Formats: sequence, C-alpha cells, structure tokens
Amino acid sequence: MRVLVVEDDVNLNRQIKDALSDADYVVDVAFDGEEGHFLGDTEPYDAVILDIGLPQMDGLSVLEAWRRDGRNMPV
Repeated sequence: MRVLVVEDDVNLNRQIKDALSDADYVVDVAFDGEEGHFLGDTEPYDAVILDIGLPQMDGLSVLEAWRRDGRNMPV
C-alpha cells in the first residue's frame, strides 16, 4: 500500500513516516501544500495523511483541488 504524508512539522512527518514504513507501507512525504498537491495529482496513492494547516496551500484547498480533479483516494 502506498501512502502520502503531507505534514509541515518535520518531526511529526518523520514519526508518521517511520511508523507507516515499519508497518510495511511505502511512504512518500511532502512538507507543504503545493508539493503535496503535486504528488497527489501525479502519483497513485492508496491513502493520504493530510495536515490542514500547511504553508503554500492549506490542506482543505489541496483536498478540494484533488476532488475537483477526480482524485478519490481516502484522506
């Protein structure tokens, strides 16, 4: 299962990534909304962990853009 973690807090991002990796998930990370939006728009993810308060583009705007574009992965 491939998961995207979009979280701007570096330590929290790392902790989530490590926990998911230890559980045998393939994990990609992003640290701001624009990077997260790009990855979610161009890569196939089975699930996304998305922070709401992100720099560049907030999490709700990222989610709205994905849904408008037909991306329906669980967030």
